[in-house]
Amino acid sequence: MGNKSLTNAKNEKNAEFYTQENDIAAECKNYVKHFKGATIFCNCDDPYESNFFKYFALNFNFLGLKKLIATSYYSSPVVGGEMDYYVDAKGNFYLFEMSNTITINKESSKKPYKIEITEVRDKETGEENIDISDVDYLLQNNKNCLSVLKGDGDFRSTECIELLKEADIVVTNPPFSLFREYVAQLMEYSKKFIIIGNQNAITYKEIFRLLKDNKMWLGYGFSGNVGFFASPYEDIAVSSQHKKGLIRISGVMWFTNLDIKKRHEDLLLYKKYNAEEYPHYDNYDAINVDKTAEIPEDWDGVMGVPITFLDKYNPDQFEIVALGIVGSIDFSQEKRMEILKDGKSTGKFTINAKGTLYRKFNPDKDKFPAFKDCKTGELYSSIYARVLIKRRAKK
Repeated sequence: MGNKSLTNAKNEKNAEFYTQENDIAAECKNYVKHFKGATIFCNCDDPYESNFFKYFALNFNFLGLKKLIATSYYSSPVVGGEMDYYVDAKGNFYLFEMSNTITINKESSKKPYKIEITEVRDKETGEENIDISDVDYLLQNNKNCLSVLKGDGDFRSTECIELLKEADIVVTNPPFSLFREYVAQLMEYSKKFIIIGNQNAITYKEIFRLLKDNKMWLGYGFSGNVGFFASPYEDIAVSSQHKKGLIRISGVMWFTNLDIKKRHEDLLLYKKYNAEEYPHYDNYDAINVDKTAEIPEDWDGVMGVPITFLDKYNPDQFEIVALGIVGSIDFSQEKRMEILKDGKSTGKFTINAKGTLYRKFNPDKDKFPAFKDCKTGELYSSIYARVLIKRRAKK
């Protein structure tokens, strides 16, 4: 997904991106031991449209869940189908495939609702092996499973907060535009979670602090950090990257605070430090490392690595020092510099490279300089957001 479309989507309060079931299954298979006996809450999902609800409902018995709770938001659109859920003249709810056999009460308006499941069995045999028709049958015949919410179904509403208190693990894809607020609520109520967010969330000071303090980390993730979602937004991906009926979004990640095997795997280091390949920043005492795989094994000082390093972060092997932006570290230089565009003068000026790390311009490695020292005329290259780390001493 292009930056323009992603920005537009993030600016919409109720951005809708529906995660594919195979992506949910691929991530959740790594947390099976955590699910046993747990109450799962999907609080940013319309159960009819949500593959999160479908995944946990269909795997309720296999995972050994205690309860599955899902809530809908009042404005959720239908994506990928023509049917919605309805309330008939008698107040009955109908979902999924079987709803097209029911006479719909046209006067009924869609309202936010809640589904709670504590047991799912084959409707004919009573066995634990089930399919979606067994889930639909349960919802149609057990009045205790489905009920209308009094409020709008927003995760911040009083009703949803009470459900959150009951939950052991929250699993969902929250709105990108509300990611900070969503995570803050999970932390406030000390909840375990597996959620999807944008890679840029790493640079939010509130989120980075949690990553630094090992209160939150990255899950196994999407292949190449690229996800394909059902969405009402237009897909502007080039034809070679397009998937029919889906929208491509780059830089998407799973975030969690559940312990996983990946988090304790050492990153294999093979490179040796040399001053030419690992230049020092001019405004902070650290060396620059352009690729996570090229972290030198023999450097004991601070290193600035790409934010994608966090996908390989093992807290037993490395320590996170800070984020290399203003507000996270104290820069050692306060140079007045002219901002350059494609190496040319813009007539605009900044102090300390707009609050980012920078190093001297290297014409052999850098296409254009980004800044020029107003006093000396020296040229500098700006470094995209870096995570500052140190290797932990071997025990």
